[in-house]
Amino acid sequence: MGAAEFQAILQALSQRQLSYEEIVSLQALLGRAPQADQCLALIEAAAGRPPCPRCTCSRCHRSGAANGLQRYRCTRCGRTFNALTGTPLARLRLREKWLPYLQCLLESTTVRSAAERVSVAVSTGFRWRHRFIAGVRRERLRKLSHIVEAAETYHLASQKGSRHLTRPARRHGAKASRPGLSKQYDCILIARDRNRVTHDFVTGRGPISAGQLKEHLLPVLAPEVLLISDAAKAYSAFAQGAGITHEVVNVRAGTRARGAIHIRNVNGWHGRFQSWLQRFHGVASRYLSNYTGWQRVLDAGLPAPQWTGCASG
Repeated sequence: MGAAEFQAILQALSQRQLSYEEIVSLQALLGRAPQADQCLALIEAAAGRPPCPRCTCSRCHRSGAANGLQRYRCTRCGRTFNALTGTPLARLRLREKWLPYLQCLLESTTVRSAAERVSVAVSTGFRWRHRFIAGVRRERLRKLSHIVEAAETYHLASQKGSRHLTRPARRHGAKASRPGLSKQYDCILIARDRNRVTHDFVTGRGPISAGQLKEHLLPVLAPEVLLISDAAKAYSAFAQGAGITHEVVNVRAGTRARGAIHIRNVNGWHGRFQSWLQRFHGVASRYLSNYTGWQRVLDAGLPAPQWTGCASG
């Protein structure tokens, strides 16, 4: 907008007697503008000069701007893109409301309350929740080093939100049809070192296996780590096959710690996650990995601006 156009708008406003509702609307519009600019600045700073999301070529040049974001053109394939192309935040609108909504996520606000606070539809709030969390899960974490604790927790599988159930509906409360661990439970594996670097995995249904540990845990372990786990046989088989030093804490036998050999950190994470998850009154299994990622961000204490950078990275 040019200076002449801006002065014309100011003159038109000064000549009109605005109602209270119009003044409130104008104040809200002016209040959202800095938030949108701040959000775009955080996205640009986190992305830097991104490579082409189509061919991963790093040779690109500036090619104008659109919707407040710098666009680039790849010299290899000729495609144009911006910092959000290929990320979960691509094509999301109302960017001036992203930071207030992220603050709702940091406060673990329910979907309806968050949607009401930032003035969006409930369906939009639900979609934003999982888009932002999916973006954070793309962040590349450091490998686990030195002393690594690993343990799993289980969550009753849920088809919440599904249009077609593959089993009879649970009318009153969530209870499995058979006692003990079975394929009716989702397995959540948590691995954490003493530097508080945490990796979370939803490995599948039922008790964890050595093959699942090899698939999920082995790629995030640094060389020469000490793995500490409970007495589940899958950990011993995995450690022996991968050549990893392994220590067992047999909690059932009453051995909770032997000096520095314990799994209190991951057990504490499990407790915080399970108590935090209760406020949502059940989550669908297909979104369970998003909720473990959400808890990981809350546990790390990331502020809303840093979360914006991670989600768009």
